[in-house]
Amino acid sequence: MDEDDRASLTERFEEHRSHLRAVSYRMLGSLAEADDAVQETWLRLNRTDADEIQNLGGWLTTVVSRICLNLLRSREQRREDPVERLETRVPDPLVSPERRIDPEQEVLLADSVGLALMVVMESLAPAERLAFVLHDMFAVPFDEIAPLIEKSAAATRQLASRARRRVQGQAPAPDADLARQREAVDAFFAAARDGRFEALVAVLDPDVVLRSDGGAGGALSVVLHGARTVAGQAVTYSVLTPYVRPALINGAAGVVVVRKGRAVSVMAFTVVGGRVVAIDVLSDPERLKLMDVTALEV
Repeated sequence: MDEDDRASLTERFEEHRSHLRAVSYRMLGSLAEADDAVQETWLRLNRTDADEIQNLGGWLTTVVSRICLNLLRSREQRREDPVERLETRVPDPLVSPERRIDPEQEVLLADSVGLALMVVMESLAPAERLAFVLHDMFAVPFDEIAPLIEKSAAATRQLASRARRRVQGQAPAPDADLARQREAVDAFFAAARDGRFEALVAVLDPDVVLRSDGGAGGALSVVLHGARTVAGQAVTYSVLTPYVRPALINGAAGVVVVRKGRAVSVMAFTVVGGRVVAIDVLSDPERLKLMDVTALEV
């Protein structure tokens, strides 16, 4: 391949990079792994005769999906080890200041992929997740997905349907009005700050779920259910309320707790009908230490 051909191939690949990163993020829930998958896709393209590829976009989507599927299967095998198993895993959040989403994040958030939905997708089997993501989020036909997981198109459709039911049941669509979301989040922290237990319960859905990922150690990784249980936990963390910084977490109202210029935790809220139905917390110090919070400081 001469220099002009390589430059042309690079340009054509870059036209698809944002799409490939969006597919990978939804598949893996990890920004670093998503970038690695995209890079591996580029390397495989370089080892292929590009002139033989009739539909470059489709080819790239297929390749990056296979890479992600293999990563998901490897991750699932590791989780069978009790040392690696977490009660819940919160994927990498997309954090931005309110009313100002990073342009690179806009593609990742095109389908309003809330963190709660990403958390639920972590519970899907690799083949289910691939079928659901490619079909429901990127409109890839089932007959094109089926060969990736070595299933028939009908079986692939069933996998996606099963995944869809689980997602819809556990990750309801949040209120579209960001102002209404923020009102509920602000009410939650005001009640926690003042120790008003009943006010906390009032802003929470009776079946609210709180999922917290404290990292590999697992000491802070918990799942709590019910308004009174979650409210009781929130009261114990009231000391942190002075350090709360409003932010958009995967495009929805949330906060980052910042102390001494470093992120202590990221909290994503799912608000439905003006009440909080889910709180997803990432407090893993290893994953938070590199987060830039300067734009959130007040």
